[in-house]
Amino acid sequence: MNRGAWVFVVSLLGLAGSWYGMVLYPQVQLGRQVETRTVPDGQLYPAARPGLAAQGREVYRSEGCYTCHSQQVRQEGFSVGVAVTQAGTNLTELVEAILAVAPQWERARVAHAVTNLPFQVLDGVAPDEAERARKLLESAGGATMLTVRPLGSDIDRGWGLRRSVAADYLWDRPVMLGSVRVGPDLANAGARLPDEQWLLVHLWDPQIHSPGSMMPPYRYLFEVRSAGEGEVSGALSLPEGRAPGPGQVVVPTDRARALVAYLRSLQATTSLFEAPVVLPSAGVATAGSDLGESGVQP
Repeated sequence: MNRGAWVFVVSLLGLAGSWYGMVLYPQVQLGRQVETRTVPDGQLYPAARPGLAAQGREVYRSEGCYTCHSQQVRQEGFSVGVAVTQAGTNLTELVEAILAVAPQWERARVAHAVTNLPFQVLDGVAPDEAERARKLLESAGGATMLTVRPLGSDIDRGWGLRRSVAADYLWDRPVMLGSVRVGPDLANAGARLPDEQWLLVHLWDPQIHSPGSMMPPYRYLFEVRSAGEGEVSGALSLPEGRAPGPGQVVVPTDRARALVAYLRSLQATTSLFEAPVVLPSAGVATAGSDLGESGVQP
């Protein structure tokens, strides 16, 4: 075989390998993905967006919101903990076991905790240490649960409880992940900012709620009307000096309401097998907290 044929064969194999790795394999892995199950409820996730929110997705796209906002929460790791959920019959043995795996606790506090379960014994430890502690606590008659705490700068900012996964975007066409964060990530905008009026006012004038914001006002998504003698249905409640003029009110158009409906639908807060949120979600005192305070903080 001459050199030209070898060049052709090698080039063909290179192109075929690239196509397989960058097109075919991702399509097989993700392209046929179906709804997953939530943890621990076992409900199907995600649900399709309601009609108005689906319309708002097109407004979001047409306005180019993805050029300044991303929709992807990054996670840089996780920590593991152990919670006791049931005490069993021998409280004394369970107290000793807790003190053996978590000597930072005072005996009096542990004795009180085992009668007010669930109780977070360890938090933020390596998986192997958590597994050893779980086995010791269960040998003392206690029922336990491993807890997972996602870590990362995006999570610390409050942009999400867990990392974003492919299932979060199952019904979105196109997926608008974004590549720049001039503004905050919006993957969970609906969970952080559920108030419709707040979002509408923010679109009219971002400086009202966020002084110094670089976001431009989207006033063409609203209509300025004469107030007349009575209240105008749906008019924004604007602070003094921010209204267009005396006797005038601002009313959102259908496009503005659809956009806000879409933003409110962005809530990737469901705990999934591949991306768990802190478990258990409520009723567990974190290590170092007062026993009277319940709940693991995200």
